[in-house]
Amino acid sequence: MNRFAELTARLKRKRKKAFVVYLTAGFPDIAATRALLPRLQAAGADCIELGMPFSDPVADGATIQHASQEALRQGMTVRRFLELVKSVRARITVPLIMMTYYNPLLQYGLAAFVAQARECGLDGIIVPDLPPEESGALLHLLKPAGIAQIFLVSPLSDAARIRMIARACAGFIYYVPLTGVTGARAALAAGYAGKIRAIKAVSPLPVYVGFGVSQPEQVRRLAQAADGVIVGSALLDIVRQTYGSKNFPGAVERFVTNLNAQTFE
Repeated sequence: MNRFAELTARLKRKRKKAFVVYLTAGFPDIAATRALLPRLQAAGADCIELGMPFSDPVADGATIQHASQEALRQGMTVRRFLELVKSVRARITVPLIMMTYYNPLLQYGLAAFVAQARECGLDGIIVPDLPPEESGALLHLLKPAGIAQIFLVSPLSDAARIRMIARACAGFIYYVPLTGVTGARAALAAGYAGKIRAIKAVSPLPVYVGFGVSQPEQVRRLAQAADGVIVGSALLDIVRQTYGSKNFPGAVERFVTNLNAQTFE
């Protein structure tokens, strides 16, 4: 049983929805990322999405763009990313997902990347600028390595496209409830519950919702419709605001604990 299957079974026993956090690898620095990862799990994160920074993050808003630029300035590379995952894997029991863009993987070499990702214990990967139609080369390597490629469904995805994405997905389906980039929003986009039902009608995979989620009430409402909720930019804001102060990383842990509490049924 892989870690995604173990997670689904554990959540069912606990009568809980998945709470997933996103952290940019190397932000605010590599040592801080390494220290935060096990503390995020201890605070309640059921799954951790770790961003590999890229110079042109087209799916990301200002918060993740800033974190990516800082992480690149700190020297984060694909090789260092994989070394980071390997260094914490023994202390992290929840699934670890890489979120990146296709160019860094191509530059590194797909075969070398997948072989090393498997060795270091990576569970999944999200590549927002690689649609299923163009993902054959990567999927061909990921599937035998046991690494899930997770694709995004948007509000504009019709029924045929949802079915095609679902067939390509593993681990879970990532639903983006808005047409835009990442970043905390004051309100949830309309129509998310109906779209989640439409996705679940064509696939047995869990449906997790991310982009724009920042507040406890938003997490609670999304958890009523989806199988999991993903929070990224709001967490990075807390990291940025508290790094270097006596409140870090306690404030980060409290933020995660508070939002995670909204995912119990």
